[in-house]
Amino acid sequence: MLALATMRLCINAILATLLAGAALPLAAQATPTPAVPVSSQAPLSGVSGASVVSGVGRASQVVAAVTPPTPLMLQATPTPQTPPTPQAPSLTVDRDPVRSPDAEAPASATGTMRKEGTGYVLHTDVEEVVLNCTVLEGSRLVPDLKRDNFDVSEDGVKQTLISFQHTDLPVSIAMVVDNSGSMARKRPSVNKSALDLIQASNPQDETFVVNFSDEAFIDQEFTSDLNKLRDGLGHIESRGGTALYDAVVASADKLVADAKRPKQVLILITDGEDNASTLNLEQTIRRVQQLSGPVIYTIGLLFGDEMSRAEVRHARRALEMLSTETGGIAFFPKSIEQIDQIAAEVARDIRNQYTLGYHSTKPTTEPGFRRVQVTAEAKGLGKLTVRTRTGYFPVVRVAKKGAAADRK
Repeated sequence: MLALATMRLCINAILATLLAGAALPLAAQATPTPAVPVSSQAPLSGVSGASVVSGVGRASQVVAAVTPPTPLMLQATPTPQTPPTPQAPSLTVDRDPVRSPDAEAPASATGTMRKEGTGYVLHTDVEEVVLNCTVLEGSRLVPDLKRDNFDVSEDGVKQTLISFQHTDLPVSIAMVVDNSGSMARKRPSVNKSALDLIQASNPQDETFVVNFSDEAFIDQEFTSDLNKLRDGLGHIESRGGTALYDAVVASADKLVADAKRPKQVLILITDGEDNASTLNLEQTIRRVQQLSGPVIYTIGLLFGDEMSRAEVRHARRALEMLSTETGGIAFFPKSIEQIDQIAAEVARDIRNQYTLGYHSTKPTTEPGFRRVQVTAEAKGLGKLTVRTRTGYFPVVRVAKKGAAADRK
């Protein structure tokens, strides 16, 4: 009996060993089906938000026993919007907006315009610096000086004149007139004086008219036709604010782009301070200087009781700086009747300027503002005052192939 019991125990042990060995390969074959990872979904680009959510739902169903992943912060792909259709300009208004100061650089017949910083710079291959100068003895224009009567210095270093002219050169004029609401009663007198100024100028001058309020409009392109200029000035819609600085820069841009005369003048007539421009006074002056832009004459109609004393002081300072920094002069009549006299004085000033030219002793590649000073002396005359622009920013000029090089 004992032997029989021992035999049964041995047989059970053998069977248990055989069963354990067979279980090992079965366990190895029972690898669970892999879960579908979230990253296996289609790329997000081009897939709508609904399909992404649906795909994540399917993956979570397959991996029900697995800890869910940290949800991704998905941003919905914005639905492309159709750009609004631009409205056609009204055909009943024959006015063209002046180029915005931030628009594309105007093309130039004499060089390439490039945007640099806040402004545009004309590039040609000539390095001559040209200065239009008015010489006064007291308040009297001095008309008969010679080259040797002038001294020019740049940043304190004397320069050698290479050109000198004192002739009634034809000029390109930007007539920029305030058309804001406060100018309504003044415009008839202003328009008459502006036309008188043009009549008193060189017959070969070309002029364009800009009327501005919170926007600036070209109401007459360059012309020497007095009747067309009268019509342009006649577009009186006095309303809105005064975007004076933007109008000045846009008009200076147009002069650089489209003027046919090498000498350029901007005449600004306004009765208030700027309250609507995107540019400030310093930016405006810098832009004009970067363009080697026009001489600016300003006429400030600051009389009356429409402005406070502080506003008058601020407006006066701005107009004086615009003129002084560019070689012009600011006028402040005490009444509307004095505008005619001032217009005649501006015309005389423009027609009696000296034009001086020199090559700077500094290389054009040296950046930064260069301050210019011009003095004049002559035997038999008292102290002479020379009015010209205070300086310039150097520009590298690249002339068109086959075209005559223009002076800066």
